[in-house]
Amino acid sequence: MAIADLFDAKLFMSATITLIVIMDPPGTVPVFLSLVGRKPMATRARAARQAVLVSLLVISLFAVAGQAILAYLGIGIPALQGAGGLLLLLIALQLLTGSGHEPEAAAEDVNVALVPLGTPLLAGPGAIAATIVFVRQADGHIGAYIALAAAIVMTHFVIYICMRYSGVVIRLIKESGITLLAKVAGLLLAAIAVELVANSVRGFISGAG
Repeated sequence: MAIADLFDAKLFMSATITLIVIMDPPGTVPVFLSLVGRKPMATRARAARQAVLVSLLVISLFAVAGQAILAYLGIGIPALQGAGGLLLLLIALQLLTGSGHEPEAAAEDVNVALVPLGTPLLAGPGAIAATIVFVRQADGHIGAYIALAAAIVMTHFVIYICMRYSGVVIRLIKESGITLLAKVAGLLLAAIAVELVANSVRGFISGAG
C-alpha cells in the first residue's frame, strides 16, 4: 500500500495552512490577554488548555458529523456566521467599555475559556465551514481523513503554544499594556463580528437569489 493511501500530505498541508490562517493563533493572543491577562499564571494556563480543548472538540465534532448536524437542524453556514458575529460583538463591547475589568471568580474563568475563546473565536464559522469542505474533499479516502485529523491537531497545538506562553508578552507590556490590548482586541473583535454578520447577510441574499 502506497504512503499516499495512508496519509495525504497535500491535504494535510492545505488544511493546516488554511485552518491556521482562519483561526489566527497569533491574533488570539491580544484577546486572550485582555480576558485573562490579569489572572495568575496557573489560571491563564488552565484557560488556554480549556479553550484549545473546547475548540478541538467542536471542530472534530463538525468534521465527523457537521453536514448531518446542519442538515438535521436546517442550519446553514450563513446562520452560523450571523450567530458567531453577534456573540463576538457582545464580547467586543464589553472589552471596549471596560466591562468585566476586575478579576472574577474561578468559575467564570472557565466560561471565558469556553466562550468566547473556545468558540466562536477559535472554533468559529470560518473554521467549521473550512473543516466541512475538507471532509468533502477527503471523499471517503482513509489517508485523507488521517491527514485532516493531523491537520486539526497540529493547528490546535500551534494555538495552544501561542496562548500558553503569552505570559512573556505580559512581562513586557505590564498592566497598562494589557489595558491597551483590551481596547485594541475589542476593536478587532468588533470588526471581525461585523464582517461575520455581513458575510451572513450576503450568504442569505445569495441563497435566496
